[in-house]
Amino acid sequence: MELNVYEQLKKTNTTKIVMLVMDGIGGLPFQSEKSTALERARTPNLDRLAAEAICGLHEPVGPGITPGSGPAHLALFGYDPLRYQVGRGVLAASGINFDLTSDDVAARGNFCTVDEKGIVTDRRAGRISTEKNAQLCELLGDIELPGVEVHVRPVKEHRFLLVLRGKDLCGAVSDTDPQETGARPLEAEATEPCGRKSAGLVNEFCRRAREILKDHHPANMALLRGFAKCPQWPSMSRVFGIRGAAIAGYPMYRGLAKLLGMEVRETGSSLEEEFATLSSSWSDYDFFYVHVKKTDSAGEDGNFAHKVDVIEQTDRYIPGIRELNPDVLLVTGDHSTPAAMKYHSWHPVPVLLWSRCCRPDAVAVFSEKACVNGGLGPRISATALLPLALANAERLEKFGA
Repeated sequence: MELNVYEQLKKTNTTKIVMLVMDGIGGLPFQSEKSTALERARTPNLDRLAAEAICGLHEPVGPGITPGSGPAHLALFGYDPLRYQVGRGVLAASGINFDLTSDDVAARGNFCTVDEKGIVTDRRAGRISTEKNAQLCELLGDIELPGVEVHVRPVKEHRFLLVLRGKDLCGAVSDTDPQETGARPLEAEATEPCGRKSAGLVNEFCRRAREILKDHHPANMALLRGFAKCPQWPSMSRVFGIRGAAIAGYPMYRGLAKLLGMEVRETGSSLEEEFATLSSSWSDYDFFYVHVKKTDSAGEDGNFAHKVDVIEQTDRYIPGIRELNPDVLLVTGDHSTPAAMKYHSWHPVPVLLWSRCCRPDAVAVFSEKACVNGGLGPRISATALLPLALANAERLEKFGA
């Protein structure tokens, strides 16, 4: 539905909404396991909440489409990811408070490992430390390209930001990241005629980066993706009438929240720090987005046991959230990241929505198998979840006479 419909229906209220996003929560049975990580985990608090809630499975983008984290989160926040598109570079820039100008093209970078033949063997260079990342970014920051400024900034672990600043640049450039091991880094190509200049500069940057990094192991090459200029979008405050707080330790998610007008709260990356920030911020906001990253990281690393552990750790904080007395509590993931696949997947994502006026269904366990039978249905669009939360929080007026 068009955002202007919700803008017309938004209603002032003092109710509070919490959206807890366990990144990549959906999964598949792993090796000899007959259960997904969520099914295997002991989650008495989430199960109790599910029994009082209405549940289902959501699709971030559409049937069979494997979403990136950016579009998947946009959908959770009520923005159609097919209409509101942005590259990872812009999100990375926003997440570390790098102010982009109209002359900038930004890209998200990964330090990676390549072998002697130039084949990618690890897309994340063993998740090097952020301190090592900063040292390598200083080296790449010395690269000079004709007619543009080159800015290279560390983000977190193996991730960095590349910004090219100059006239006549365009974000219509293909990724150099092959998104898999066993392949060579790709040549950047213009996806539209306006991107030819930018693509040429990107390829020259990558050539020089390869020379600079060749003796640095495991981070001996760089991969780039998500080239884009900064978009101008309507804020969540304007559209939905809510003052939002983003509680996320990882910069990309902070960046997306900032682009939508949420206030990014300073917090650490641990669960303890994030939930403490939620508590300390409670009186100042209407909507709270709380992001748990390590469910996704464990899935990408193929670490089923760690994903189970992160889910169980998160479950222990559910009583603390309920003690804050939210009017609506929505728990889900942005997408599925099965440890069996080590990557995002197209599988629908479990979701529960609890409120004092929800219509509970028969689901009594928070899992993929149970939620498929929930009252929200087996394939609700992720873009419907925030509007439903707003309705349950009595923040939407009646439509029509």
